[in-house]
Amino acid sequence: MDINDRNIRLYSVIQGIPLGKVATYGQIASLAGLPGAARLVGKILSGLPADTKLPWHRVINAAGKISLPQNSDSFTEQIKRLTEEKVLICGNAIKLSEFKWRP
Repeated sequence: MDINDRNIRLYSVIQGIPLGKVATYGQIASLAGLPGAARLVGKILSGLPADTKLPWHRVINAAGKISLPQNSDSFTEQIKRLTEEKVLICGNAIKLSEFKWRP
């Protein structure tokens, strides 16, 4: 699989996360046929342009937490977007039993 195909598969999975749900980095990698590539998902997301339409804000870590630094603009933006979608956040944690996407 070449890099472009791999990225398209990851983008497709991320695009499929429904409004009001979240997915973990590892979950996205597995659904894209790349089990064990959670860090790759993070790397791909960190390289997205600022005006991307991809719902990057719906991606969180396996502990149900936002992985961005809490004092960053991106962290604030992720909290804002998830809150607008009615995802409940306590601190920087999201209750996976309630909000995790189950395709």
